[in-house]
Amino acid sequence: MSLPASVHEAFAATVKAHPGHAFLCLAARADRDFWPQGVELTFAEVSVHVEAMKALYKAAGYGLGHRVALLLEMRPEFFFHYLALNALGVGIVPVNPDYRHDELLYQMQHSEADLAVVLPGRIADLERVAADRPQKPLPVVNGLAMPAKLPKPATPPNEGLPGQQTEAGLLYTSGTTGRPKGCVLTNHYFLNAGAWYRDIGGVMSLRPGEERFYNPLPLFHMNHLAITVTCAILTGNCLILPERFSPTRWWPEVVQTRATVIHYLGVVPPLLLNQPQSELERQHCVRFGLGAGVEPLLHKPFEDRFGFPLVEVWGMTETGRILADNFEPRRIDTRAFGKPVAGLEAKVVDADDMEVPRGQEGQLLVRHSAADPRRGFYGGYLKNPEATEEAWKGGWFHTGDAVRMGDDGMLYFIDRMKNIIRRAGENIAAAEIEAVLQAHDAVAQVAVLAVPDEIREEEVLACIVAMPGTNADAALAEALFAWCNERLAYFKAPGWLLFVDALPTTGTQKVQKAQIFRPGEDPRQRPGIIDLRARKKR
Repeated sequence: MSLPASVHEAFAATVKAHPGHAFLCLAARADRDFWPQGVELTFAEVSVHVEAMKALYKAAGYGLGHRVALLLEMRPEFFFHYLALNALGVGIVPVNPDYRHDELLYQMQHSEADLAVVLPGRIADLERVAADRPQKPLPVVNGLAMPAKLPKPATPPNEGLPGQQTEAGLLYTSGTTGRPKGCVLTNHYFLNAGAWYRDIGGVMSLRPGEERFYNPLPLFHMNHLAITVTCAILTGNCLILPERFSPTRWWPEVVQTRATVIHYLGVVPPLLLNQPQSELERQHCVRFGLGAGVEPLLHKPFEDRFGFPLVEVWGMTETGRILADNFEPRRIDTRAFGKPVAGLEAKVVDADDMEVPRGQEGQLLVRHSAADPRRGFYGGYLKNPEATEEAWKGGWFHTGDAVRMGDDGMLYFIDRMKNIIRRAGENIAAAEIEAVLQAHDAVAQVAVLAVPDEIREEEVLACIVAMPGTNADAALAEALFAWCNERLAYFKAPGWLLFVDALPTTGTQKVQKAQIFRPGEDPRQRPGIIDLRARKKR
């Protein structure tokens, strides 16, 4: 099936074919300062707002080659601006609302945004960023109360009309190491991502006009903006917009909004399982969930308790598509995430990019095909062609993920390569230890990382957020060590354990391990850390 020229063209086609289908939904929430009564907007109703915004931007001279930063969080207005700008060939730069001044300044400098459209409470923040940006002026406007006339961009638009290769968005990687990279994403990237979700099938089969997606991931994340939003547009389905993930609001909102599909990250299942049982958790309409990182020990308990399958998938901002363990029998007692398919080929390689035997761990490499390796992928890292070419060395995209491939082609996630702990010649995946610890009733959240060791090169450190009401003391540390030691090889149990009040996370709730400790700090010197190395015996 051929793709339209742009996301807006796909949206306009759905408006024409299904004007009365619901497109955007907000649950009612009395404590919210916008639409506390909730709202549901059809494709036709959203189109009225989009066309008004399009006229406003066009009158000011915005077009091909321009970029507009959007700091509008998870509000319907985001879509009014996004689709209007896409119609004109303007790329958007979605902004993480948790960013502070230095992070915002870097993003606005790097992207060279021509305009910042923000929530009223962030106008002053962006004006300070604009004052510090040494490049061309950065006008800042209230995205909820747009002026009758917008400031003109500093440069005229490029010639031509928007097409599939036009930049539609600039999404930034999470930047857990170094500065975030700006991924240039075209209309083709977005449309291909949405069509991939639409057509993937199996447990994830979608019904046009009948699905209601509840996705708590932010709109500066490809899972939501590229895959889910574009799929909803292509299928005439509804997007439910939670502000962010909340375990206490999850079931009330899922039930109230009649969600049929939910999206999750690894943090979601354990936090929902830790909630007291309620009648609402079985009154939902959810057909399936999809996401990444559910711990195998929790997968079946989650499905048994809540009554729907969780489908493990794999994808990255750079790939634009996902692999999924979406056909029965799913391998929910493992970290399986699907088999390579036409349009997303994969292989597993060693440090020299040589393919390893089936069953052996290595780095995951992916491509579209030998004839057109980069088709459907990101368009490159903005202003960083060296990093782009390094990632594509040998015609395959290097994911940085450690995986293994089974004899039947099934891929199993091990960990990010940077999260592999090398202890006395053993390669230990932090994710495996995190999975075991997360399954303990006393653990709310966990991050496992490597610390230096004078004898064994590296040792395992577990940073634990204990469940409320639990005594985070030496006795609990001993119990957690014993829990791991019973379930894992002795060398994988934590040699050090530190209880913390909270763990730093990204806007997508991924733990930022690089921010747990100060640069240059030796975690072993942190007050309260517990040394368990003497317990590690064969």
